[in-house]
Amino acid sequence: MSAGRTLAWDWYPGTIPDNVVIDDTAYVETSFSFYLFRSQVPVGVKYGRGASTYLGTMFDVGPAGRVELGDYALVHGARIICDAEVIIGDYALISWNVVFMDTYRLPLEARERRKELERVPAHPLRVAAASVSAQPIRVERNVWIGFDACVLPGVTIGEGSIVGAKSVVTHSVPPYTVVAGNPARAIRQLDAGERRDAPAPTPQRLGPSTP
Repeated sequence: MSAGRTLAWDWYPGTIPDNVVIDDTAYVETSFSFYLFRSQVPVGVKYGRGASTYLGTMFDVGPAGRVELGDYALVHGARIICDAEVIIGDYALISWNVVFMDTYRLPLEARERRKELERVPAHPLRVAAASVSAQPIRVERNVWIGFDACVLPGVTIGEGSIVGAKSVVTHSVPPYTVVAGNPARAIRQLDAGERRDAPAPTPQRLGPSTP
């Protein structure tokens, strides 16, 4: 990133916001990822060591929102809707078109929702920004989330878990659990050999054994 907070390889003529902290080893494909970024907190987005965001990733972060990407987290085209906090842990792998939303941005009651939709045309970015509650989302270490999945407010996805493609995660996921479906349900637990902290297998000798 240059002194002017631009990216030499960027196709979009934007800049990285001042309250976005990017480790020297991290990668941001384009400043367009911050087109909807409105956070006013001291650190609105933080990239850890080797963290990466690629084309299609969008930080739709409200004035009080905060997002953190852990070390070596890879986000490939996700939309992060955040009015409170979204934490993506170390070594997490987030596939394309995943949606994280710690808020619904609109009231659930139909009459109030219509009123908010009528306000959208007057908003500078034409976005819904109703004053509704937000509940932080936490994705722990070594989680893999498949494409087109949606993670809803207040969810924690435990360490080492896997979320199947196109799943809608409405409740927290225990560590080392495979979930899938709409709503997402537990499919199975990962066994010791599939977990991040499992010991490496003992190398096997090839060929005939020596007497």
